[in-house]
Amino acid sequence: MNPFVTGYQKFRREVFAKDAARYKALAKSQTPKTLFITCADSRVMPSTITQTQPGELFQCRVVGNLIPAHGNAAGGVTSAIEYAVMVLNVEHIIVCGHSDCGAMRAFSHPEKLAELKAVQSWIEHADSAIAMAREQYPHLEGDDFVRALAKENVISQLQHLRTHPCVATRLRKGTLQLHGWYYDIGEGTIEEYHPVLESFLPLDQCVAEEIPQAV
Repeated sequence: MNPFVTGYQKFRREVFAKDAARYKALAKSQTPKTLFITCADSRVMPSTITQTQPGELFQCRVVGNLIPAHGNAAGGVTSAIEYAVMVLNVEHIIVCGHSDCGAMRAFSHPEKLAELKAVQSWIEHADSAIAMAREQYPHLEGDDFVRALAKENVISQLQHLRTHPCVATRLRKGTLQLHGWYYDIGEGTIEEYHPVLESFLPLDQCVAEEIPQAV
């Protein structure tokens, strides 16, 4: 049997049946508090790593978790941000990068993108990240450089996010918080970037020590 049909049947039997009331309520409206922007990578599962339920995360998934700066591209990412901030009134936006990111590896092997014109154009939104990574980590190579670049990219995309008028306005009012995460797939760990400390720290350590959140 088609595995998707099997999965659907399991969902109907084991998931939906046990929480039908929640799904009926969700069919009428959604009130997520968080916009979660992450990579399209199949190994990154926002609801799994945050253990959230349907209706709790408004998700935007795109190659490299890239966010065009305001005015550079009025596409799906920009519309998702505007809708989440202006209509859903989310209180948090998380930009989540991850280990072994193909978009980040592409910078080390540009020849592999020769026929992927759309991908080539899209990852230009990470140009500032690659420039900073090459300047700060000239001694790193291979996986170590990809990891450093992925984290630098999270910082860069947070900067792009702040250029969007709706985001800037809410930040000024103090009704919106931005968070930069790095998810290590193999370790199952999350680190958060803190601009005051200019470093990524374990997410649970940040909470335990009450380190000020990113804004």
